[in-house]
Amino acid sequence: MTTRRTKREAVVKLQVLEGTPVDLEGAVRRSSRSTLAPKRLKYSPERNTEDETPKKKRRTKTRNDKNSQNNRKDTKEEDSDVENSDVERMSAGNGGLSAYELERLENIRQNQAFLSSINLYQATEEFKQLTRPKPSQRGLMRSQAAVKEVLPARKSLRLQNKEAEILTLPPEPRGTLIYEQDSKEKRKMETHLEKYRSSLKNMKITEDRVAKVVKDRIFSAAFHPCTSSLLMAAGDKWGKVGLWKLGGDWADDGVLLFEPHTRPVGCMAFSRAHPTHLLSLSYDGSLRCMDVEKAVFDDVYDIDDGLKTFDFMSRDCSTLVVGNFYGEVAIIDRRTPGNSHESLHSMDPKTLRCVSVHPLQRQYFAVAESKVVSIYDSRCLKKTKSQTVSQLLGHSLSISSAYFSPCTGNRVLTTCMDNRLRIYDTSAMTSASPLLTSISHDMHTGRWLTKLSAVWDPKQEDCFVVGSMARPRKVNVFHENGQSQHSFMDSDNLNTVLSVTAFHPTRNALVGGNASGRLHVFSD
Repeated sequence: MTTRRTKREAVVKLQVLEGTPVDLEGAVRRSSRSTLAPKRLKYSPERNTEDETPKKKRRTKTRNDKNSQNNRKDTKEEDSDVENSDVERMSAGNGGLSAYELERLENIRQNQAFLSSINLYQATEEFKQLTRPKPSQRGLMRSQAAVKEVLPARKSLRLQNKEAEILTLPPEPRGTLIYEQDSKEKRKMETHLEKYRSSLKNMKITEDRVAKVVKDRIFSAAFHPCTSSLLMAAGDKWGKVGLWKLGGDWADDGVLLFEPHTRPVGCMAFSRAHPTHLLSLSYDGSLRCMDVEKAVFDDVYDIDDGLKTFDFMSRDCSTLVVGNFYGEVAIIDRRTPGNSHESLHSMDPKTLRCVSVHPLQRQYFAVAESKVVSIYDSRCLKKTKSQTVSQLLGHSLSISSAYFSPCTGNRVLTTCMDNRLRIYDTSAMTSASPLLTSISHDMHTGRWLTKLSAVWDPKQEDCFVVGSMARPRKVNVFHENGQSQHSFMDSDNLNTVLSVTAFHPTRNALVGGNASGRLHVFSD
């Protein structure tokens, strides 16, 4: 093939030197697509030969080589002039575009005319508006830019020698709180599953039960135990705590926003002994108590950073167990002046993600460590290498949470990143608690959603709730035997993943928080 091309190049050079017409059709190999003609043809025999012929070792240039190169250069320029003039004649009359490009432009014009005639673009926009419901606009405003008037700077009422405004909560009927009953009365609260499923089906969500309570992704949420109205709290990614009274007239649709922390609020709970106290814990190392009526925060515990979880150890909520990311638990007594711990104990050197206190035998508490849940006796703790009372084995990845059942503590519910929900029997407190049920559940939320965590229903000893990654979006309620009891779904109001969920302690109500700072309430 190289010899044939070399002969053809020699003929072309001879025609150029003699002044005869050059046959470009034979000199240049055309593409198999006859309709696609190049805009410019560059005939360069020297370059083409070098590209297709393997490179050899260059020999030393001589005077004769230089003369031959000059002759080839002159020949190349003459060939290029002849070729350019021929191409210009070929492209004249169509603006320099080839037949293929002209045909392509005509097809584009015809397609656009057809789409415009059937109104496809307009139908597409209308379909998007129908399939993407707008998020609820209740609660906090989306941005401060929408506020036209300039608000005055806030000043401390204490510095102005003024009394703080008091937010009056509705009166609480005596004798209606579940946490004041003893263990025997709690066992009487167990109802048949059929009645329980019926109560779940009556819990609905409407547009006025969705509101933006905090500005960023929700990490924790809690119900106030009052029964006359629904009061909820939520903590977000950047340390803000929001209160929302359903149907209230506070501020923005019953929403009040506070900034007691600077990093994610990983855990919060209302005090059972003092319902006006809301305790919130943050990754920034602070544990604070808010007086809801006075809107004042007090320091309970403070370290540099890394607090993750807490739970009440005493019935009067004065003693707490607090866990951090460094595998340590601290025992806190709120009656002791200051904001330090009574004792500090190292559990798991890798990590610690959840603590849960036994509801009856409060000296026991469960700790969700890296790949095992350990139960400890607070009376026998040491600074390091504390002896475990029982262990819950079988987890292959990190454990997100572990909670004792709310009435008897005979079960422990764990949530693991190996896509399993597990229920263990802790009634006997043996060295290795037996596994009762394992439920498959997708736990991979990604980096933009809060990790799922299954929590018990305080009114039902053997049932729990957990968010779901399945579509359509829903919230699942399971029995401890693994059977699904109900799925909360609503095509109009539930179009997002509710990673954080919690049941009301006495009423038929469920709250869920999503990544945009909104709370969704299902209630009868």
